[in-house]
Amino acid sequence: MTQSSKPWTQSMPEEQFERMREVLAAPSPVGLEGAMTYGVLKPYFESFAPAEWRVHQFQGHAGIVLDTHPGRDDLFKVMVVGHADKIRMQVRSIGDDGKVWIDSDSFLPGTLIGHEVTLFSEAPENPGAYRRIEGGTVEALGAIHFADEETRTGRKGVRKEQLYLELHIHGENKKKQVEDLGVRPGDPILLNRPIRRGFSPDTFYGAYLDNGLGCFTTAEAARQIAEAGGARNVRMLFAIASYEEIGRFGSRVLASELRPDALIAVDVDQDYVAAPGVSDKRFQPLTMGAGVTYTVGAVASDQLNAVIQRVATEQDIPVQRDVSGRDTGTDGMAGVLGNVDCTAASLGIPVRNMHTISESGHTGDVLAAIHLVTGTLQALDAQDDGSGRLRETFRQGHPRLDQAAGLSHPGPKAKNGEAK
Repeated sequence: MTQSSKPWTQSMPEEQFERMREVLAAPSPVGLEGAMTYGVLKPYFESFAPAEWRVHQFQGHAGIVLDTHPGRDDLFKVMVVGHADKIRMQVRSIGDDGKVWIDSDSFLPGTLIGHEVTLFSEAPENPGAYRRIEGGTVEALGAIHFADEETRTGRKGVRKEQLYLELHIHGENKKKQVEDLGVRPGDPILLNRPIRRGFSPDTFYGAYLDNGLGCFTTAEAARQIAEAGGARNVRMLFAIASYEEIGRFGSRVLASELRPDALIAVDVDQDYVAAPGVSDKRFQPLTMGAGVTYTVGAVASDQLNAVIQRVATEQDIPVQRDVSGRDTGTDGMAGVLGNVDCTAASLGIPVRNMHTISESGHTGDVLAAIHLVTGTLQALDAQDDGSGRLRETFRQGHPRLDQAAGLSHPGPKAKNGEAK
């Protein structure tokens, strides 16, 4: 395969793009992830999984795991994790004038104004069943005519306490009209913005790339493994977690239940090059369109990262190196948070405008992530013989900085490591 013919250098096929759109469009706010896990991904898993593979389901949350070797705890186990939960707004209270006051959750308040949303309301007469209310928008200031001078000029921003859902209620008893719809505090609200192809080649934009992209990558890697003949020597666990946005609670349960030996989180990452006003913070120059990121620092394993880097080099998959301090900020922390001894890695797809209605990404980065996950799994599979010996390899293979080789400067005109 030539470099120019590799998938991440090509436009994503329309069928695959539509599959990505379906995953990203699933209404799966924190705590209500079943639309993505059961409605989209479980049927997709079942469409390609060999008969001996199994989908695990759980009692306390809607996470799922596609398992290549159910019950084979003797095998080396590697878990790939994306998270299905989306940040959401919630109903806070209902005003006498019919305004539905809302919490902004992890959104910047100013990015929400004027955007269409869907409110999901639990049926009062049938708890556990939900209805949707569409046609509303998020507002805060009303018309410019009612804003003070500082807000008009931009010197003062929008406070989260100012946000409300405009449902266009009029007439008598406005509050009762809303209450009669069954709207109650705590009802989740999602932005109504499916992804679309972007203006620049191979780009796309919309809401909730975080983290439908990680789930889509995990599912596509599972499909590629199945189509390549499955897993031979290691047990692969393709996990779609819940509750990531409120503390990585879902993935730590999955890790605690299935106890992987290695865990690879797939999430979104930041395009720091395009981020406004951060040049003085000296972030790594990660950028959309330059490939998938891998994290160093925090709990990321140098040994597992070495496998990832070798695969990327051998297959010419574009990668970028990201840096974390105490916390990867992803489900890569699931093992240590779940008190499980596993080697961990965190991969990312760089996006712009994270946690807005117009997150944007590059399909080449998504395809690079899919093939990097697949290649890493296959590399681990090739290193074991079915005896689980990879466990001992990782146990005994921790880098030793006391054995680091000395390095001297080869001179300013050095080429290929030799001074001239």
